[in-house]
Amino acid sequence: MAFLDGRARMIRMTKLVRWIAVLALAASVGACASGGPKKPPTGTAEPDKFLFDRGTENIGRKRWIVAREYFRQLVDSYPQSPYRADAKLGIGDTYMGEHSAESYVLAINEFREFLNFYPTNKRAHYAQFKLGEAHFNQLKSPMRDQTETRDAIREFQVYIQRYADQPLIDDARQKLRQAKDRLDEWDLGVAEHYFRIKWYPGTIGRLVPMLKADPEFTGRDKAYYLLASSYEKVKQPAQALPFYERIVNEFEQSDYLEQAKKRIAELKSTQPAPAAKDTPKGALL
Repeated sequence: MAFLDGRARMIRMTKLVRWIAVLALAASVGACASGGPKKPPTGTAEPDKFLFDRGTENIGRKRWIVAREYFRQLVDSYPQSPYRADAKLGIGDTYMGEHSAESYVLAINEFREFLNFYPTNKRAHYAQFKLGEAHFNQLKSPMRDQTETRDAIREFQVYIQRYADQPLIDDARQKLRQAKDRLDEWDLGVAEHYFRIKWYPGTIGRLVPMLKADPEFTGRDKAYYLLASSYEKVKQPAQALPFYERIVNEFEQSDYLEQAKKRIAELKSTQPAPAAKDTPKGALL
């Protein structure tokens, strides 16, 4: 057993060494590709502006590493520069441009630091939006882990609360709606599974709180239909009817519209007629 434990440790150490070597190689390749640290030419009148302009130019050309080095040089070397805050945002934008899980993590760090250092900066709203977008760009399919979805919802809600007068507000609202839909689709998928295996109380228990928490869910017509059908299956037609009616009242187009209309007509035709009221004594016939 000691031999096996030692061998396992050796294998783990070998893998660790290989991983470190891969990281070192990647770093060296990146450095070679970008040509090393970027510095303004000797005697440049406004070296910080030079760095900022070169960084901006390279972002436009999608040369993310090169742009990042110009911005990083400015941030590190010119702490009093009027371009420093925008350069900090530029670093975050270069990570966003690389579109990888690792680069999104680094982008989130840059935008979070910006908000800590420059909370009253005129572009603080942009950093907050990008925080949400970095999480949003990592959304997974509905039945997978939804951590990034919840993080995106949180950051876009902060944006809407704080920066409702800023130009990115419509984009923030749209992405918030999409992120909420993704989270609701997870609940809907679970509810549909319960419906498929005929555990109708599970479907009802999943969908009722979901719709209460988010009544604007884009796919709520399907949720209404599953709920109504589940109530029928558990012999509660009076509970089913309002959800069929919501499909008809809230959706001009839906895959469930015609079936909902049919079920409404059938349920209403089978409902007992209201009891006749007694005629008061002495009333005229």
